[in-house]
Amino acid sequence: MKIDWAALGSVFGVSLVVTVALVALFTLGITGLSRRERATAEGRSTALAVTGAYACFAACAAAVGYGIYLIMA
Repeated sequence: MKIDWAALGSVFGVSLVVTVALVALFTLGITGLSRRERATAEGRSTALAVTGAYACFAACAAAVGYGIYLIMA
């Protein structure tokens, strides 16, 4: 049995990058929602924070959905 180290390294690298990106997007979404709470308490507009947070959550969902599609195809 021979191990293709280049392919294994590619899979590891891509999974690492995607994992970090998903964690970062989810963190940005949670941070945006917490900014919404702070802005509401201070009487400022919350539209931008909420839109950005939900965009980050949508990007996470799209990436996970695309990953499931790739696995099933």
